[in-house]
Amino acid sequence: MDVALLVRGLVLGFSIAAVVGPIWLLCLRRSLTSGFALGFASGLGAATADATYAAIASFGITVLSSALAEQRLWLQLVGGAVLLYLGSQTLRAKPAVNAATATNSGLRLAGAYSSTLALTLSNPMTILSFAAIFAGVGTGSPDLVLGVLVGSGAWWLILAGAAARLRTRFTPYRLRLVNVGGGALIVAFGIQSVAAAVLQS
Repeated sequence: MDVALLVRGLVLGFSIAAVVGPIWLLCLRRSLTSGFALGFASGLGAATADATYAAIASFGITVLSSALAEQRLWLQLVGGAVLLYLGSQTLRAKPAVNAATATNSGLRLAGAYSSTLALTLSNPMTILSFAAIFAGVGTGSPDLVLGVLVGSGAWWLILAGAAARLRTRFTPYRLRLVNVGGGALIVAFGIQSVAAAVLQS
């Protein structure tokens, strides 16, 4: 194991995950309204997508990279449409009164994981970013990819844990504000994604 590359991957994965965006807001909101498990499962979906793109960029899978780049407009449109849907649902969502009403069944956890996985994968700019970074860091290293996965997962663990601890201090009114604010921002990101795709077409 190349410890140096593993550490670089950890720093890279953590830094990318920490950037505020629609996935960040989605995981934060889910942690606050539904608890740690749902928020962390959402984050793991994003971490898996980051590691997937990191692997594609690291091992130079040019055919897949080119295909994703060529379909970036459609991916942006689909991703933006999903963000618009999730944002509107968040705006209308009623906060759970207590922990008992915010259950985290296996099906809900799987849904939270798969939704953020799909949303993160729908952003082809991620793979282009990894490709640019890995050009200067080194390619073809599973240690680097593992580092990205663990580093990204570590960020989501911290975010979900911190938000879940704060959850007990949030009244239904404050949770409603979280839904409205988070939903509005997610809708804004969705509009931005769709508009960017339309303008580039």
